[in-house]
Amino acid sequence: MPTASEARMWSVMVATSSAVLEAGGDGGDVGLVAAARTVPLLLFLLVGGALADRFPRHRVMVAANALNCLSQGAFAVLVLAGRPPLWQMVVLSALGGTGQAFFSPAAEGMLMSTVGQRHAHRAFAVFRMAKSGSGIGGAALGGLMVAAVGPGWVLAVDAAAFAVAGALRAFLDVGHIAARSPGGGLLTDLLEGWREFTGRPWLWSIVAQFSVVVAVVGAAEAVYGPLVAQEHLDGARPWGLALAAFGVGTIAGALVALRWKPHRLLLVGTLCVFPLALPSAALAVPLPVGGLVAAMFVCGVALETFGVAWMTALHQEIPEEKLSRVAAYDWFGSTAMLPLSTALAGPAESLFGRSQALWGGAALIVLVTALVLLVPDVRRLTRRTEPVGGTEGGAEAAGAPVTGPAQGTPPASAVP
Repeated sequence: MPTASEARMWSVMVATSSAVLEAGGDGGDVGLVAAARTVPLLLFLLVGGALADRFPRHRVMVAANALNCLSQGAFAVLVLAGRPPLWQMVVLSALGGTGQAFFSPAAEGMLMSTVGQRHAHRAFAVFRMAKSGSGIGGAALGGLMVAAVGPGWVLAVDAAAFAVAGALRAFLDVGHIAARSPGGGLLTDLLEGWREFTGRPWLWSIVAQFSVVVAVVGAAEAVYGPLVAQEHLDGARPWGLALAAFGVGTIAGALVALRWKPHRLLLVGTLCVFPLALPSAALAVPLPVGGLVAAMFVCGVALETFGVAWMTALHQEIPEEKLSRVAAYDWFGSTAMLPLSTALAGPAESLFGRSQALWGGAALIVLVTALVLLVPDVRRLTRRTEPVGGTEGGAEAAGAPVTGPAQGTPPASAVP
């Protein structure tokens, strides 16, 4: 399930960009269509998380798949019929982002609620390895399909894939997941998710950290990387090689996580965030191709090692009935600054110079990561090797109090 979804996302990004360019658009139009997908994603993430905790998550995923199927199908028809106006592509891209906003929190909550605690770490490592591998394969497949049959048919295939995925998810067996009460309303559900999020210092501090990390890495990879490659590394090919090295690094990181289970989950995970400053630093020098490839590979390994530790901590500490809401706050907080950082990358380069802007980004990652290490819960949260109360997975194990940070009970607002 996650593998197909990730592959579709990357292939559609390639097809959408090609469709905009074939319709007579330029780089600015490609960026506008991409932004049209990102904005509703951020706007509706929190609502999507609340609905996924209120209703059966697989039903929310099916509804999101249906919306994506219709929007991608309409996009395909317009592209195959001729040159669609830019506003139509913007609207359809926005509908795709809306579908993803409802799908993603439901999917993450669904994944975590189906994994028992004893096997959670290895399960998340396998999940992330499949996700990374399919992302690499999806981008390559998208490029090949666009070259072979054109972007319109790629979008049509994607629409059909959404239809098949929705039909299969409609028959998922979720009988092992305890029924959740509807709660007191959407606003109440959002406030409960907010209290769960803010009541755990390790949770909100790391999400705040990643709002900066994702913004810096996103600007480096989307804006500065291609420019440095064009001016100092003889074209786009070395940058493509560096991005491929990052993808291979994420797979290697997941393989490491399969075997390595650190006792202090978040301490080790946070230490792995420091290497995420390497790409910005490598581009600031700039390093030759070999050094840049090595930096991107190490960054991929470190990011995936953190990612498995992070998912394991969420699975262990967050009550099952609140997983999707917490996932939505996580997604929202971590990505909220990304559109701003990519938009400001150009002005920052003009104001400070490219090298100084990149060094500043690397320094920001080091600074916020060092600050997170000052949070006691981040340093002390420990892995539970046995399910609580003799149960394997489920709400009881997921909602138990933290065993490591305070050596006692967590704050009252953090207790489910």
